[in-house]
Amino acid sequence: MNRSTLLSFTMIALGLLAGCATSPASKFYTLSPVQIAEPSKAVDRVVIAFDPVSVPELVDRPQIVSRLGANRVSIDEFARWAEPLKSQIPRVLAADLAQLIPGAIVSTYPQRTDESAYRVSVDVQNFDSSMDGTAMLVAIWSVRPPKQGEKVSGRSVVSGTATGPGYDALANAYSRALASVASDIATATHSAMRQ
Repeated sequence: MNRSTLLSFTMIALGLLAGCATSPASKFYTLSPVQIAEPSKAVDRVVIAFDPVSVPELVDRPQIVSRLGANRVSIDEFARWAEPLKSQIPRVLAADLAQLIPGAIVSTYPQRTDESAYRVSVDVQNFDSSMDGTAMLVAIWSVRPPKQGEKVSGRSVVSGTATGPGYDALANAYSRALASVASDIATATHSAMRQ
């Protein structure tokens, strides 16, 4: 065999091997509202508007981040959030809150609201998961009544275990944690309505 034929066969073989070495397909996950078992009684028309939600920069990315230790994380390139957490978290909180306060009109930023709206601010300080399927959510939130009402603030610390293996179960655990935060915000909103 001459040198050019050998080189041609080598290039073809390398091309075939490269074609066989494809990366796995990415999987995409979302957070979702949880069906609330016992909503409170319906209220008269009340408007509740969520301000933009802040999330830690560590998790403010498409890839799902899992904590491996105190100073080590894993960023899974093939397990991704279908939309940014800054969009998903307020959407899910708003949907959960709408179930918890029947009759309320709940919206997320950006929106124009009148001055009769209750404003909800949420700062997610921790949105961690571990490899064993534990989801940890820490959020500081506040509810500002319309006009000159007194702001009601709180801190929710929620830890939940995934009901099975994999990121589907982890996303479900985060969704349940957000429902717990929404419940705290609903309690504060009812308190603000009584002012």
